[in-house]
Amino acid sequence: MKFTEGMWRLREGIRIDWMSNVERLNVEQETVHLLLNKFQRHRGDTLDSATISARITSPLEGIIGVQFVHWAGQEDKGPHYHLNTRTGHTKIDHTSNIGLQYTSGPLDLFIDTSPNELSFNFSSSKTKKLTGHSWRSIGYVSDETTAKSQWEDGLFREREGYMLAALDLGVGEKLYGLGERFGSFIKNGQSVDIWNEDGGTSSELAYKNIPFYISSKGYGVFVNHPGKVSFELQSERTTRVNISVPGEEVEYFVIFGNDPKDVLNRYTALTGRPSLVPAWSYDLWLTTSFTTDYNEETVTGFLDGFRNRDIPLGVFHFDCFWMKSYQWCDFVFDSDMFPDATGYLKRLKERGLRLSVWINPYVGQASPLFQEGKKNGYFIKRTDGSIWQWDYWQAGMAIVDFTNPAACTWYTNHLNHLMDLGIDTFKTDFAERIPFKNIRYHDSSNPVHMHNYYALLYNKIVYTALTTRLGKSNSLLFARSTAPGGQAFPVHWGGDCESTFEAMAESLRGGLSLMLSGYIFWASDIGGFEGTPPPAVYKRWVQFGLLSTHSRLHGSSSYRVPWIYGEDCSTVLRDCVRRKLALTPYIFQEALLGLENGTPVMRPLFLEFPGDLNTYAIDTQYMFGGNLFVAPVFVEDGTVTFYVPRTGDEGEEDGRWVSWFDHARTYESGRWYTEIHGFDTLPLLLRPGSVTPVNSKLRSPMDNPLDGMELLVNGRLTGPRMVRVVNPDTTHQVLETFEVTQVGNEVVVNVKGGKESDLQDLPTVRHINCT
Repeated sequence: MKFTEGMWRLREGIRIDWMSNVERLNVEQETVHLLLNKFQRHRGDTLDSATISARITSPLEGIIGVQFVHWAGQEDKGPHYHLNTRTGHTKIDHTSNIGLQYTSGPLDLFIDTSPNELSFNFSSSKTKKLTGHSWRSIGYVSDETTAKSQWEDGLFREREGYMLAALDLGVGEKLYGLGERFGSFIKNGQSVDIWNEDGGTSSELAYKNIPFYISSKGYGVFVNHPGKVSFELQSERTTRVNISVPGEEVEYFVIFGNDPKDVLNRYTALTGRPSLVPAWSYDLWLTTSFTTDYNEETVTGFLDGFRNRDIPLGVFHFDCFWMKSYQWCDFVFDSDMFPDATGYLKRLKERGLRLSVWINPYVGQASPLFQEGKKNGYFIKRTDGSIWQWDYWQAGMAIVDFTNPAACTWYTNHLNHLMDLGIDTFKTDFAERIPFKNIRYHDSSNPVHMHNYYALLYNKIVYTALTTRLGKSNSLLFARSTAPGGQAFPVHWGGDCESTFEAMAESLRGGLSLMLSGYIFWASDIGGFEGTPPPAVYKRWVQFGLLSTHSRLHGSSSYRVPWIYGEDCSTVLRDCVRRKLALTPYIFQEALLGLENGTPVMRPLFLEFPGDLNTYAIDTQYMFGGNLFVAPVFVEDGTVTFYVPRTGDEGEEDGRWVSWFDHARTYESGRWYTEIHGFDTLPLLLRPGSVTPVNSKLRSPMDNPLDGMELLVNGRLTGPRMVRVVNPDTTHQVLETFEVTQVGNEVVVNVKGGKESDLQDLPTVRHINCT
């Protein structure tokens, strides 16, 4: 939120109590407490003005937290994000009336405590200053322009209050992240409100708002606040990020990293590591689409079409109208369209398919479950005790109150019944349209703070139901909304996009932003959701979507089976699915890395190549894991201009990248190229000095990865490369580890260890671009 009009004036009706001085401080073990006040000329200045209490902590090494509190008398009703903490890694040095140095591993915070010289300076041994608070950057805002201010109340009139913390920016510093945002990839110059909304992918609204940004300067900032957080990122003051929250307190954490991956490592250590997903989820998903007409005959026809065209298909999803209209959710198959749902689901399972159904946390008034939920108090209520209802999605719908343990059990029991029928996973749609005015939760949580947090509860309830029944190694969601910590409940997809090249590009931007917010898996609606894609858009999105971690064909009012767009689309889809299947040993390995340190599988170029300054502005290309470069095509004639990142850092050979499709086609690093591609190719390049495990024999991600495995070696290896072969039955378990080295012109593979496996022979080595 903007409170100023330029550098010198405040908006009419706005008052800011700026902090300029440290009145006093004390140290309690690893925590520092400070009392901040305005500029002090004499003792009389301590009267009739606000103070802010500051608390400095360090939950983990390399992370320093700052909490500012204006009034401490507010009742804290929650909810709160879970944060992981440890102790014993801090050092505090204080010199009276000069300064306090707070050190957490490689990160330092210096607070100037000399009279009227208040400032905060975050730094590291590598960088003199990362960020901090300079003149007039910590304050309490009083707004008298809202309905809360009644002038007739005189001295006791209320004011809308906000905490304001402005963090300094350096010259050329670039900012990224803040969840899945579809606008400009670089966030400088933007105003961003962390407030989950259902706005599609072509607006400033976002389904997945994460109050965490990452800086090109070597740090990240996480604001630990579940309500609305407003960021003015060089959009109010050109030298600052202004962070404001309604209310009386704000807490943020500065997270240091030697490189962007290191920042994500520490951020996910703080908010929770991502969970892994079952191997079968990497297969192709097909849905009924949203408002299309379908029944058993329609679905069977689709499945036969895939089988007859030899297009591998692993998961079938039933979207909204698997239930009767007006009854979402009642968790019951529409008997008119599926008169033998139990038998039909069994027949689908006999085809070897995994099954998914669409759900949301709402119950329409026509649902038989509405009266049951009303009677037992399972729904969010208004402050007068009535159930909150509206007609915007389902007529008279109510919202399940997941702060009520009994409601959670009730909801889970319905999910268990579906799993008894053979359902393997759930698409957890919606959870963004959560009311916050005149609302009462079962546990009395703050309704404004619950607006974003609700998505986390919803996904956690469903994910827990799955893991309890099926085990964690066989569980995942397909979720649209989330909040900090939601990386523990994968997978997330990009929401409602149009069927255009522009929407495909904005979807990629959104996915890359989410990958910089602690998430390692992501998908989009292949072909676009709204409208019907032209064949060129369909085929290009297929190429892109099958080089995402998860791949789902989905639309709104039209089907996404390929042959309705032309049989050449079937050919493109078949080739792309087979390529992804061949890559699954590599994808499993990269996902395991994400579990360990938060590195996403789909990566913005600068995340992988932080030393190449040209990569920081690129948002139409990405790395698929550490070895594969992808440049999707966004125009009908196949023209694509792309930048090949510069390699050669830290002993890596600055060799040539090689086309996946034509190993004789090589590319110099650090250069731009323009090419024209047919629908059978795109710029998909292998990194110099890389070893990529592939297996073209695989017909399912669940097949034995060692039977037929090849190691693609591009160029000369300057040191040992480790290849971990993941168990498809339990994707956190390593079957075998191979050490790959080069001795002269020969590539040598040695077994370094792993779990028991059916290893008969070492993988075949295919050494390309080796001259």
